[in-house]
Amino acid sequence: MYNSFFRNLIDQNSISRRINELKSGKIGFYSIGLYPASLAYNSAMQTNGQWLLLAPRPNRSLLGAFDSITLSNMDSNHLSVMSHMSMHYEGNNLITNKLSDLILRCDLVLLSANSNYIEEDLMLAIKLRDELNRPNVVIACLAGSFCHDNTTNDSYLLCEKFPQLAFFSGFHRHSDLRNPLDSFTANFTHPDSITAAFGSYLLDKLSPNIQVSAGVHNLECQYIKASKNMASIFSGFALTFHQENPGLLPTILTLLSSQCLDQAASISMIRKDRDTLYLQQTFTLNQLGYGVQRIEASLLNQYDKPHVRDHTFSQLTAVVADINGSLIKPLNGKPTRNFQAGVVLAQNINRLGRCPEDLNEFLIWCADAGLKQGALEGLNSLKIWPDIRSKYQIPLNDCSLVNLLYMSIYASKDMKQVIHQVLTQSRELSNYCQESVSPSHTKKVYQELNSLDKKESFNYILDCILNNSGTRISPLPSQSNDMNFSQSSSAYLRAIQLINDQFN
Repeated sequence: MYNSFFRNLIDQNSISRRINELKSGKIGFYSIGLYPASLAYNSAMQTNGQWLLLAPRPNRSLLGAFDSITLSNMDSNHLSVMSHMSMHYEGNNLITNKLSDLILRCDLVLLSANSNYIEEDLMLAIKLRDELNRPNVVIACLAGSFCHDNTTNDSYLLCEKFPQLAFFSGFHRHSDLRNPLDSFTANFTHPDSITAAFGSYLLDKLSPNIQVSAGVHNLECQYIKASKNMASIFSGFALTFHQENPGLLPTILTLLSSQCLDQAASISMIRKDRDTLYLQQTFTLNQLGYGVQRIEASLLNQYDKPHVRDHTFSQLTAVVADINGSLIKPLNGKPTRNFQAGVVLAQNINRLGRCPEDLNEFLIWCADAGLKQGALEGLNSLKIWPDIRSKYQIPLNDCSLVNLLYMSIYASKDMKQVIHQVLTQSRELSNYCQESVSPSHTKKVYQELNSLDKKESFNYILDCILNNSGTRISPLPSQSNDMNFSQSSSAYLRAIQLINDQFN
């Protein structure tokens, strides 16, 4: 998939014409769910929708994502503008836009569907772009979930399968987008800096309330979107169930946020185009707005210090804001729908004194609370979380809270009794947060320090000190991953062991 505003343009005149076309270029939103509809409403309110065209899915209403109460409180003039944005004349007949109309009339087409439809929509958009001879239309998505191919049983990130697919990401509460005074930030990311820059230029014109910046980390941003949707469920649970335990909550929120970023930093290392992101760009990252060109983390292993994480994307303010905004309950309006699912989880665990029997029971709880399954991208991602964690080799200590959430739904009944203790007892959960983030060799050190009365533990620590001082050059004892906690161990230790056994 080639995806550029300047495809096959090699001479100065053709490129100049293309730049002039983009100065007045339009954006198209296809598949108008709650998020794109709210963005479109903001655009109608602030710019009369002059830069934006809409196309609902076949047999779907343009405003179907809004409930009747919300619609009754929306400005009728702005709704009328949205309606005009979704229609065009063919002769004397007013026709609802289709995806093909957006590709014909726009320079940037944003596929707004969730994970249930996004890959199907992408293949259709590529096909139509070829058939309509519109090669310089850029295709983007905002799907915040992992994808899964049932035929091959393969789970993956769409931006890895299609490396040049652009990605639009930012944190906007749907109700706040209808506020004429509130402002928002977003990122438009594409691995080619010139495409990213022009894409952000177009999207930035949607509304003076929406500030869009360019970035090249589409893969990392898509991963973060999926990861933070799962984290948002856990946050909704913790902030509801443990609202009387204020000392625990900052730890939970900090860990959820940092683990989203650490996971994406590991994902960034597997990019096949990683070097070109920094070395072969029309604009350097500093020119796009990044603070520095590259941020990498390394791990000391004996005498080698390999790079293990690429945190360069963390300079994209809107992406980090998306994580943090999704993890908190707002002062006004509703939190994200994934957060609301976490609230439902907390309420029912408190009511029943147990974890859900399975995903179906959890979905029933959500449906009873008015949350539709299709809107809960965090649960869609959680279904295939073990496949994603394994495929991208994400360390267990970088995803410990998502692992705990997964086990609360998918573990066996006996395992869930341990998980329930950790989730519901403040001391157990805080200890789990402290211990589960450590790599296995760090756990080994603390385990031996707490058992210095044993000769083996004493000698292990002695060898560590002597080796560090240069007194002894013999290798340290092997650092086993097997902690093998007994049934008398604390619940958080047994939970760590269960998760290690489950995912290894």
